Amino acid sequence: MRLTVFWQRMAEHFGSGYADTFARDHVMTELGGRTVHEALDSGWEAKDVWRVVCTVMNVPGERR
Repeated sequence: MRLTVFWQRMAEHFGSGYADTFARDHVMTELGGRTVHEALDSGWEAKDVWRVVCTVMNVPGERR
């Protein structure tokens, strides 16, 4: 998954104004105690981060 697709999906689910705030502030144990930004910066693949976000935040199946 390209980062552009990842951020598009984040914006579609959380709204364009909140997606970056969520990604910057929400720490998830499933990402090793990292935020989305930290996980991506440390080398996590965008598709794996998206899967974690979907699981943790109960993203509906049609948006996954």
